[in-house]
Amino acid sequence: MDRHPDFLTTIEKPSRYLGSEINAVRKDPKGVKLRMALAFPDLYEIGTSHFGLQILYHILNRRPEIAAERVFAPALDMEAHLRKTGSPLFSLESHTPLQHFDIVGFSLLYELNYTNMLTMLELGGVPWLAAERDSRHPLVIAGGPCTCNPEPVAEFFDAMVVGDGEAVVVELAHAWLAWKQAGAHDRQALLKRWSAIQGVYIPAFFEARFDASGFQTVVPIYKDYAAVRRAMVADLDAAPFPDRPVIPFGKPVHDRLRLEVSRGCTRGCRFCQAGMLYRPVRERTPEKVFDLAARALAATGYEDLSLLSLSTGDYGCIVPLMQRLMGRFASERVAVSLPSLRAGTITPGLMELIRQVRKTGFTFAPEAGSQRLRDVINKNISETEIMATVRDAFQMGWQLVKLYFMVGLPTETDEDLRALVDLALRLRKLKGPAGRRGQINVSVATFIPKPHTPFQWASQITLREARDKLGWIQERLKIPGIEVKWQNPEMSLLEGVWARGDRRLGRVLQAAYRRGCRFDGWGDKLNFEAWRDAFAEVGVDPDFFTTRLRDTCEPLPWDHIDILVGKAFLKSEWEKALAAGLTADCRFGQCNACGVCDFDTITPRVHLHMTPPAGDLVPAPDFNKPAYRKLQVSYAKLGPARFFGHLELVNVFLRALRRAGIPVKFSVGFHPKPKVAFSNPLPTGIESEDERMVITVSHEVTPAALLQRFNAQLPEGLHVFDCSEDIEDLPPCSTFRISFGQPLSDPLKVSIMNVDFDQELVVSSPKGKLKKIALRDILIDIRLSNPAGLDMTLCCEPGKTVRPAEVLKQVFGLTAEVLGKAGIRKLKDLSHV
Repeated sequence: MDRHPDFLTTIEKPSRYLGSEINAVRKDPKGVKLRMALAFPDLYEIGTSHFGLQILYHILNRRPEIAAERVFAPALDMEAHLRKTGSPLFSLESHTPLQHFDIVGFSLLYELNYTNMLTMLELGGVPWLAAERDSRHPLVIAGGPCTCNPEPVAEFFDAMVVGDGEAVVVELAHAWLAWKQAGAHDRQALLKRWSAIQGVYIPAFFEARFDASGFQTVVPIYKDYAAVRRAMVADLDAAPFPDRPVIPFGKPVHDRLRLEVSRGCTRGCRFCQAGMLYRPVRERTPEKVFDLAARALAATGYEDLSLLSLSTGDYGCIVPLMQRLMGRFASERVAVSLPSLRAGTITPGLMELIRQVRKTGFTFAPEAGSQRLRDVINKNISETEIMATVRDAFQMGWQLVKLYFMVGLPTETDEDLRALVDLALRLRKLKGPAGRRGQINVSVATFIPKPHTPFQWASQITLREARDKLGWIQERLKIPGIEVKWQNPEMSLLEGVWARGDRRLGRVLQAAYRRGCRFDGWGDKLNFEAWRDAFAEVGVDPDFFTTRLRDTCEPLPWDHIDILVGKAFLKSEWEKALAAGLTADCRFGQCNACGVCDFDTITPRVHLHMTPPAGDLVPAPDFNKPAYRKLQVSYAKLGPARFFGHLELVNVFLRALRRAGIPVKFSVGFHPKPKVAFSNPLPTGIESEDERMVITVSHEVTPAALLQRFNAQLPEGLHVFDCSEDIEDLPPCSTFRISFGQPLSDPLKVSIMNVDFDQELVVSSPKGKLKKIALRDILIDIRLSNPAGLDMTLCCEPGKTVRPAEVLKQVFGLTAEVLGKAGIRKLKDLSHV
């Protein structure tokens, strides 16, 4: 298959499908024994931001006998194209159809991505159900937090991983290789091998039975395989982590380097599934984090670093780590953000460190407005801490603080909702420098009870109740300085069904998919009526899984999944919640006997001290102190690079400059920017033999050195061919060669040779307004270049620019389909040669 087909010019954001990113791993399929597709059931810009996928990609591709490639859910326009042409869904690295892989592994992070999973399997030529697949098909596996209750989608998978995947994925691969070497005759034999690995669930080895009340019980087929015990990485320092992560094209949702500083949280919030699934707290040593940051920033060129954990402010060495990171990277204008913070853990000193480069965002999650309800959920923060943290942020110059709340929490009353509104109003009154008030953004979502939490037995409020509560809050916070957003209550209802559902939901999923449901986690794509119809068709009542208060004695669909947190502990926490009792964080105090730790291999790992560097830490040179000069850089944008939009191209070049270690001058102000100026942007899909940019660099950088170092860091299709101190004006016109791939029709040839220069075109101005422009003012020349192409010279002076496709469409009546198949290349300007 062509790795860079021309049809991508007709697809929105074609760079999603290229696979030519920096740090992507491309292996010869003939040189490996196992090919695995890492599948993410959401768009490229969502999936490439998931560092769990990057970890697995890194681990598997370190092994020469294994090739791991990525595949993401196609956007709706790409799906339509694949269906129309009968083309299969393909991987990014080699554009191999999904059905040709040995294993397809899905990351299941969000229940409302399940329909996308079906899309990917169907377009990839892989049967949905495990029972319908045979030796002609890949094995389909899954991992991620959703597998803590695997039952709703169990029948779609051959195997599912529960818990940390770093070690398990390697064991799965080794077992497959051994099975393949033995002849690979019996898939059942492979599944038996896999079932012996801790953390691996084989759905076919369990039978789902239902009693008269509708409760599912999962019965093991093999007596020695009755439960699945969660896999765990005990020491994060010993676990592999990518120091050369793939740098996505486009604008991923998290466009920065992301480093996991710790895993697990024992704050004990009773609604928080992650706080139960990832116990105990396991911190990376600060020295390891610093080393990873230094290597990964050099390998990526990112200008933002995000330190990740469930509560980054709780990291034991956060202050000395931040001091060393800022001491090393602030002069390179690398900003550091802490995206997951608790009020009370973020101090003015920490804020001062963060704002050295620029003020990254602050987001806090009080969850509830009243102290009583915060005690019920064991949030363990006071209103005093919330007020003090937001006040400090405003006083230190931040202008925006985001707050997250939930409605429908167990025992919630009208008084708790009034307290939420009152808290937001009091926070709005806090002032920053010069008495200026900051902006408060309030996000509210419906509480969803999740498996393996103390609230797994709680009821979820009805759709009507959710709408009423959210509307009531919005109405009372409709004041200047406060913006209220909320999650679609229909999405919350569906998520609640899938979170605590059983195997009956598999048929509902198929019915909803056949009704066109896709991207259900995107508010503008959700078709809730289609979901209602799907439930009705299958005869499943969604209220059975949501609004019903569950008895602590009834069987739960996920009882055979052992996440190591004991059910007795969860029951005791449920009872304490109803009494508004508190449970302390165990990482520094008394053990709460949740059942996870054995205090030998599995134990909390917290680091309170950072080893000083052996010598004085020498920061990188300050790029704004040396003398600077401007260099004009000429480059070609060919092949796959033609699919870059202008902003994507800017990002690609700026990060290449950082990786190349080329000192660039920065602007001053709130958000310093590198001094790089680009020529007029080309439309996506057009190649160019000669584009230009002007870079302000250190006087020590020679044109020859820039040329060499720059090219070594550019992706396929971009090539710098000239660098000079002579800054030339851009030529007044550009010549484009249009190749149609087949001989032009005689009528089109006649039209080209007899073009009417007196006609007018309707074009869009930079501000989006339509205007008329005379063809003679923009079309300098047009002529046949060969039997299947033409050359067109267009004016490129300000106010007189128009895209070649617009001329071909409006003057010669060519259709979008014809233009989509045409190749357009801007030829090199020879006037200065």
